[in-house]
Amino acid sequence: MGLRMPAGQALWQAKLNPPSVSASQVERAAIHARVGGAPAARLVLVRGPAGFGKTTAMIQMRRKMEDKGVATAWLTLDQADNDASRFLSCLDTAVAHLVAGEPPGAAAARPPASPRDVVLRLADALADFESPFALFFDDFEHVLDRVVLGLVREILLQLPRNGHMVIGSRTLPALGLGQLRARGQVLDIDASHLRFSLPETGEFLQQRRHLPLQPEQLSTLHQKTEGWVAALWLASVALERRSSYGDFIGHFSGSNQAVTQYLADDVLAQQPPALRDFLLRTSILRYLDAPLCDALTGRTDSAALLRELDSANLFLTPIDGEQAAYRYHGLFADFLQGQLASERPGQAAQLHLAASRWFASQGRPVPAIDHAVAAGDAAQAVCLLARHAQALLAQGRIRLLTRWFDALPEAALHPHPDLQAVRAWALCMMRGPGEALALLERYACGRPDGPGPAVSFVALRPVLLAMMDDYEQASAIGGDALAAVPAGDTFAHTVLTNAMADVYSVLGQYQQARKLLGAARLRQGESGAFNAMYSEAVEGIIDLHEGRIRQAGARFRMALRASHQGSYSQAHGNAWAGVLHANALYEADDCAQAEHLLNIYLPLAISAGIQDHMISAHVTLSRIAFQRGDVDLAFQTLTELEYLGHCRSLPRLVAGARLERARVYVLQGHFDAAGAELERADDRALWLRLKGLRLLAHDIEYLELGRLRWEVAAGRYAAALPLLEREIAAAQDGARHRRALALSLLRAVALFRNGDQRAAHAAFGTLLRATCNEGAVHLILDEGPQAGALLRSYVAAQCQGRPEQGDPLFAEYLQRLLQGFGPAAEPDGAEGAGAPAVKLAEPLTRQELRVLALLAEGYSNIAIGEKMFVSANTVRTHLRGINAKLGATSRTQAVAVARRLGVIG
Repeated sequence: MGLRMPAGQALWQAKLNPPSVSASQVERAAIHARVGGAPAARLVLVRGPAGFGKTTAMIQMRRKMEDKGVATAWLTLDQADNDASRFLSCLDTAVAHLVAGEPPGAAAARPPASPRDVVLRLADALADFESPFALFFDDFEHVLDRVVLGLVREILLQLPRNGHMVIGSRTLPALGLGQLRARGQVLDIDASHLRFSLPETGEFLQQRRHLPLQPEQLSTLHQKTEGWVAALWLASVALERRSSYGDFIGHFSGSNQAVTQYLADDVLAQQPPALRDFLLRTSILRYLDAPLCDALTGRTDSAALLRELDSANLFLTPIDGEQAAYRYHGLFADFLQGQLASERPGQAAQLHLAASRWFASQGRPVPAIDHAVAAGDAAQAVCLLARHAQALLAQGRIRLLTRWFDALPEAALHPHPDLQAVRAWALCMMRGPGEALALLERYACGRPDGPGPAVSFVALRPVLLAMMDDYEQASAIGGDALAAVPAGDTFAHTVLTNAMADVYSVLGQYQQARKLLGAARLRQGESGAFNAMYSEAVEGIIDLHEGRIRQAGARFRMALRASHQGSYSQAHGNAWAGVLHANALYEADDCAQAEHLLNIYLPLAISAGIQDHMISAHVTLSRIAFQRGDVDLAFQTLTELEYLGHCRSLPRLVAGARLERARVYVLQGHFDAAGAELERADDRALWLRLKGLRLLAHDIEYLELGRLRWEVAAGRYAAALPLLEREIAAAQDGARHRRALALSLLRAVALFRNGDQRAAHAAFGTLLRATCNEGAVHLILDEGPQAGALLRSYVAAQCQGRPEQGDPLFAEYLQRLLQGFGPAAEPDGAEGAGAPAVKLAEPLTRQELRVLALLAEGYSNIAIGEKMFVSANTVRTHLRGINAKLGATSRTQAVAVARRLGVIG
């Protein structure tokens, strides 16, 4: 059913309803059979060039589904949907109508929410919807923003079994469909399926368009157009006006050039002058209604002209709704705009300016600014931006603002320092701090002696320097900046106060940092949600460094809530708090929710250029993938981080990726590869500069700890233990207690593997008490099988194999860890003496050897099956055979025995 919108909302009507279809459409039976024959397809991708009938095919799919009782929601996309706020608002409205029958006004009246909250609400609503349903997205080629693409992918992956998605696009959407394709969950409807067959061409021309063509004429026209629907339609319109078809068909070509020539000669040239003028003048509009068209043409009869064009089938598509509104067919609009530029140079700019003024008079600033920019009228655009830019920035319309500012000459902004500040903020959130800082330098407003009331620039400069890891310079200018920014400018002063608290925390000056945070909190009610988020996040990071992991998690949760108090707030704010909260969830072993949040917030962190968040988010996603056996995705995620570091000249990202890759190699037992990665990560200048900084991404994962992990795993305990003692003492002296916990775990593992079980158990017991109190799970689990072996030995020695009876919370914590390591956490080597020492009575088959090798790499059964092109049941059969031949009882025991026997490396 169509979605009825209140009067005056023609654009919403166009987005939330499919276009009206003509009676001449051909039923695409072959496409329907293809869709009906793929019930397991989670996504139907309808892809082809312009004019191939994608939308019509989707409308027919929708009707077929609804006839079978499938509920549907429709969304036509455009360039403005590259703003996550706008996209989710439209989708939220459509889904609310789908699942609850809510009118559009009800969804629009809901309190503003974050992208995460909207996605979660949509996922929950769809999961609770028991009937079959399908979400339709048309014109998807307009969506290029990584954040929006990530949101669509997240919604797609979370669809319940009764849900499907249908996407129509001219291009292949960047949704990372590899895994879905491998599982047979993507159905492609491409140009080869969309082209009319000869029988469909005959049905269209002879039965629908009532053209009495001879078989040879029909065949010739089909061959020339190659089944291109738009060309066939144009040919049919031309043939209607002719009594003899032979000459036209003989000279007609289905090429774009021929179509353009036809539109010029047989359509536009045949119109009366007044109607032709109307077509050209209104061609710049995304949608047409009478008042808007009157404003552009100077007429008073636009409503009658629109009805006339509609009745003449002149490439005008009605928009379903309560008021008469239309849009031109895309090919026709492109043609008209080209003709306007060719015949009337300069008039397009005048028309855009008239449209801008009309939209401004209607209180619609976004299309008003859009048209002013398209007109090239910088003065009008700047005048409108001066009134609305701050509000748009607060709404998170970052991409929109950046696009407008990029289109305007810098000189137009010189008299408007407040707009310069908005541009710098938007650029920082969109492309990172480097470009924003360069912009400040060009404006010469980034210093206290710069011209104009550049309060926002003075506050922004230390923030940008800190984001670029230049904490020393940020500290050097921050004090003067705080003195220069008047306390009356609440927002700028509080942002700078929080930023300097962050700088001092990175420099280890926690007392000074907390003093500034206290001052910032006193003004949170005046300075807005962003500053409330900032204060809680910075203090949470300090808590984390000092080992108060639970308290840090609580602060990160509060920070995320605060960042969403006002609409779709700055991407930077969402990313800053969102990644921190996701990592806290991962530490508490809520991996599914952590992964979900990181898929939403990582693209925002990348856009904002927040280095610690980019590193920690990639590393966490890689660890989650590795733990579920998707080793390929784990390495791919780290490669993406390394590539990002190279592209943006951020050596910390490169080093962070290599450190984590070395950790994975250690877990796999590839010590040579791990050593090589550590050498590649050894950027001496970088680590020397970072040595005195408290950076979140390197609180635990830093070069020296990576080397010590490798030493312990390789059995070099004598060399590792004294170095570990030294590192632990340094961490404790510097109040880096979380780092001390990670190092203490490594020391306990080294003692255990070195045969000093008593000392290992004592150290490990103290550590476990501390991590239990803080709810830290993955700090232990992420050290892999060696830590798992120590845990089992500790439990066996202290509890005789049963959870400790005296402290139920501690006992429950031990059980969680044991379950996290799983039954396969039995190591090889000295602590694996209980494993059966066998000789192979029967050799392993080639397939079994392949399974063993993948098992040793950490792959899950499903991942092994995908790599070997066999089912999971076949993998389990191979595993039973392997265990029988090796005398093993678990996956890891089988790997350990195979390595001792030299069967695998």
